[in-house]
Amino acid sequence: MPQPFLFNLIDKAVFDYNLIQNGDRILVGASGGKDSTALIEYFANRKKRPGSDFEFTALNVSTEFGGALPENIAALFAEWNVPLETVNVDVQGRLKPGRKMSCYWCSTQRRTELIDYALKNNFNKIALGHHMDDILETLLMNMLDKSELGTMPPRLKYKNYPLEIIRPLCYACEETIVLHAESEGYKCWTCTCNFQDNSARKDARRRLELLTDGDRKKKEHLFNSLKKIEPEYLP
Repeated sequence: MPQPFLFNLIDKAVFDYNLIQNGDRILVGASGGKDSTALIEYFANRKKRPGSDFEFTALNVSTEFGGALPENIAALFAEWNVPLETVNVDVQGRLKPGRKMSCYWCSTQRRTELIDYALKNNFNKIALGHHMDDILETLLMNMLDKSELGTMPPRLKYKNYPLEIIRPLCYACEETIVLHAESEGYKCWTCTCNFQDNSARKDARRRLELLTDGDRKKKEHLFNSLKKIEPEYLP
């Protein structure tokens, strides 16, 4: 039986960017949403392949905004034989006086917990569920708001830690992940953040859809353009 289309895309990203290597110990961020759940499903399936020589653990960083991991998702992880750990974080409680709560602050705190856990438990990579749409939205946000040409790379080695960030979903657009989650029956169980002040990301998503007409191929062209830079035709 052929594997799902989404897994083919992840396989290609893993090969192109050498994201999984023998002996890796990978910590996977498990938010409870469709993206990280699909990524963890992939890792569980990849572990069954002959010759797979890596370990992975799912870590749920629970906050007052995202809530706990849905019970049905946790049950799926158990069914897939996925090791699951949880840490609780009071994101708002960490805000300094006078500072306003934001998606960036929450993301930073959750990333900090992932890094701390990885370092303390000898993981060498952290896998995140960012997909192609996330990467392109970040590209637009950086260009329009910061005058920077940069985004979230599929593989990033930290300068200050013996860790790498990997994004195996980089070739998958959100629609592909939604269709996969629906076909596997867990789309209705996944959760999302209930924090409402994420207008910048929503605006970038709207702009991306307008720019590409929501067409997957056009999104792929945008993504691939980041790998085909012509310096002589740039300022």
